[in-house]
Amino acid sequence: MASGAVSPVAVGPYWCGPDQPLLLIAGPCVLQNEAISDQIAEVLVQLNQRPDVNVVFKASFDKANRTSVGADRGPGLDEGLAMLDKIGRSSGLPTTTDVHLPQQASTVAEVCDLLQIPAFLARQTDLITASAETGKPLNVKKGQFMAPEDMQYVVQKARAAGEGGVLLCERGTFFGYGRLVNDMQALPIMRSLGVPVVFDATHSVQRPGSGQGSTGGNRQMVEPLARAAVAIGIDAVFFETHPRPETSPSDGANMVPLAQFAALVDRLLQIRHTIQSIGQLNGVSHAS
Repeated sequence: MASGAVSPVAVGPYWCGPDQPLLLIAGPCVLQNEAISDQIAEVLVQLNQRPDVNVVFKASFDKANRTSVGADRGPGLDEGLAMLDKIGRSSGLPTTTDVHLPQQASTVAEVCDLLQIPAFLARQTDLITASAETGKPLNVKKGQFMAPEDMQYVVQKARAAGEGGVLLCERGTFFGYGRLVNDMQALPIMRSLGVPVVFDATHSVQRPGSGQGSTGGNRQMVEPLARAAVAIGIDAVFFETHPRPETSPSDGANMVPLAQFAALVDRLLQIRHTIQSIGQLNGVSHAS
C-alpha cells in the first residue's frame, strides 16, 4: 500500500484536509427534543466563530445497534430528519447523521451534508455504494474488528460509486470482550490512503457490555486520547456532548458534559497550533 497525498473533502461550505481548519463533528448521541438540540447547537455555533475550527452538528435519528431490545432508539427517520433540517437551518451549521440501510441514503442526503457509516457497517458494500451515489461525502468509521490497512477497500468502494469524497474515522479496536483500545498507528496508516482522517474521541472510550443491558464508558479518557490524536496531526475530531450526559438515552457514560466542551476544544486547538509549526502529518507507507 503506497503512501498517497491526501485529497481534501468538501463538507457543506468547509474543506477537510491538509492546511484546513480542524473539522469538529459534534453533538448528542441521539436526537431527543428541540430544547436539548438547541442548547447544544448554541455552544457549537459559538465555537464555529473561531477561524481555526469548522463545526458540523451530529446527531442520530436511530440507534439501530442498541444492546437491549427495550432501549430507546430515537425518533426515527422522518421525525429525526425534520429535526436535523430545522437545526441546520436555524444554526447555519452543516449536519450529519448515521445511515444504516441503503434505502435510507438518498433521503438522508436531502437533509445532511455528510453521511456517516457506523463502524459495525463499514464492510457493507450496498450501504457504502448507495451512500456514495448520493454525491455527498462519507464519514466511514473503521470497524472495531478491522485493521486500518483494510479501510483501503472501503475507500475504493466509495470512490467507485461517487465523487463526494471519503473521511475515515478511528474509534478504537476490540480488546477482549469489555473494552476498546486505540492503536494510534491507525491514524497515519489510514491517512496514507489519501483521505482525511477523523478521530472519534468519545466512542473510543466505550466499554461494551459493561452496563446492565447497555454500553458503559469512561469519559475521563476522552481528552487524553483526543490530545494524542490532535498531536499526531489528524484532520477532524468527533465528539458526543450533552448538557446532562447521565440523562442521555445512549452513550451517556462516554459523552462530554456540554459545560466543559468549549474549554476542551480550546485546549485541543492550542495543541494543534503547536504541531502545525512542525509540519503537516504525512501518510506512512505500510506494506500490505
